[in-house]
Amino acid sequence: MGMADAVELDWLVTRMRPIAFFGQLVIPTVMVAGTTALLTSAGCDLHPQSQPNHAAPTGAQAPVAQSLAAPAAAAQTGAPDVKSFVTTGPLVADKQADIAAERAGRVVSIAVGIGDRVKAGQTLARLDDRVLRSTADAQKARIVSAQASVREWEAEEESAKASLRRANTLHTDQIISEEEWELAKSRLDQTSAAVARYHGEEAAAEADCNVANLQLEQSRIVAPFDGVVGRESVRPSQEVKAGDVLFWITAEAPLRVLFTVPESVMAAFPVGAELELTTADYPGQHQAAHILRVSPVVDPASGSVQVIGAVDHPSPLLKPGMSMQIRLAQVRIAP
Repeated sequence: MGMADAVELDWLVTRMRPIAFFGQLVIPTVMVAGTTALLTSAGCDLHPQSQPNHAAPTGAQAPVAQSLAAPAAAAQTGAPDVKSFVTTGPLVADKQADIAAERAGRVVSIAVGIGDRVKAGQTLARLDDRVLRSTADAQKARIVSAQASVREWEAEEESAKASLRRANTLHTDQIISEEEWELAKSRLDQTSAAVARYHGEEAAAEADCNVANLQLEQSRIVAPFDGVVGRESVRPSQEVKAGDVLFWITAEAPLRVLFTVPESVMAAFPVGAELELTTADYPGQHQAAHILRVSPVVDPASGSVQVIGAVDHPSPLLKPGMSMQIRLAQVRIAP
């Protein structure tokens, strides 16, 4: 150490006399701390005795330890209990559809009403199709006429081909003139053109007939699948436009239940987990279900996950649109 440091150290040691306090010797703590810091900074090879690591916090350290432990305890207290977690969601059918008119027209008949069960392809209502039927009949007659003309001209074409073959032989032997040979060739060209023209007429008539038949089919409003009529928005003699919704059809099975769970409990709702469904409409009804799909993303706005459950052997009392209470039938928490 330097001379100045030695002088200062001697001054501090002199000041650190033991103080008598109720018959005990006490060394001032502040002075000891200051002396230790000075010795350490001076580079002296002194090793102060350290306290054991297992010493419990005392004095000012105890409140600090308690304050650190408090948030963890609070977090455990506020964590949701998945055993008592209950949420709600609607029942939906796997197939539901709005049945709209595919063309404009006037409704002439309605075959079903709300609550009626229907089969796929069954007629629900009809639009006026008298003009379309007349058009379709006219196109069918046009097709028949074009086909008859095609057959007639094809026979004429075969005759013209035979005549041209004879003319070719006679022209080679110089029995007929060039003009007669050209006439036979021209006749074949004309009949072939007529055959092609009436083939085109037949194709056009068939296309127009297909359009008329398609519009006739669109005059029948049909059920796309087996189900039940949930809504009816049509009346007799009503003028409708293409796209107007006339019926709402829903399948009765399979049934699904849609709900969300918060991110904090989503680990307890894996695919396949068993669910128990209840409803206020039938308090004694307990319906089994299981988780079919779980969204792979968390909605950042609500902090929740979308879940789809499949209803197992649904009761006849359950109907699409009913609100269900959902809880876990068996708690399964992922590790």
